[in-house]
Amino acid sequence: MTTTSPFDLQAVQRLRKGAVLGALAALVALTMVSQSASGLDSGVHEGIEAIGLAAIVFAIVGRAWCSLYIGGRKKAEVVSRGPYSITRNPLYVFSFFGAFGVGAQSGSLTLAVLFTAASLLVFHMTVRREEAWLEGAFGPTYAAYRDRTPRFLPDFRLWRDEGELTVRPAFFLTTLRDGLVFLLAIPLFESIDFAQAEGWLHVLARLP
Repeated sequence: MTTTSPFDLQAVQRLRKGAVLGALAALVALTMVSQSASGLDSGVHEGIEAIGLAAIVFAIVGRAWCSLYIGGRKKAEVVSRGPYSITRNPLYVFSFFGAFGVGAQSGSLTLAVLFTAASLLVFHMTVRREEAWLEGAFGPTYAAYRDRTPRFLPDFRLWRDEGELTVRPAFFLTTLRDGLVFLLAIPLFESIDFAQAEGWLHVLARLP
């Protein structure tokens, strides 16, 4: 059995945040030198942005919903009810939607998929380390939960809920605040579009 300390879990979380920031910086740099093939003012471009905004809102609401169940209890117990009954990592699943929405603000489906793929890669690597910590901390209890619950892809047949929840407002508000960061993609990509339209940024590729 793998054994780790709480400090190891904190290190994994720091690694995850660093990897996310690195991947985000690289993809934003790519966005600055590329443009949607349909053009900045086309209906397709605007439609993809609108779909992306809906995905971002879905991600923010979904992450906040998950926080009602996890509530800072990740280090104290195996949470296996509500969204955690159908997937082991519902917060990350909703984050995938957020990543898609961020990329979609470029007006390019290609970039939206690249943002989603990058988030999948980052979270896949960090989840494996988190799972090692959880198995070391909770042993057979977590192993049984892991064996019956998918890592990412939800299985809605497994749904089980709590009769009541003890909500930790501070954790809920922190998760909501973190989710709202996704909305920063809107002014960021609008600024990139404006800079490209003005010729301040040179477009090297046009992506569908």
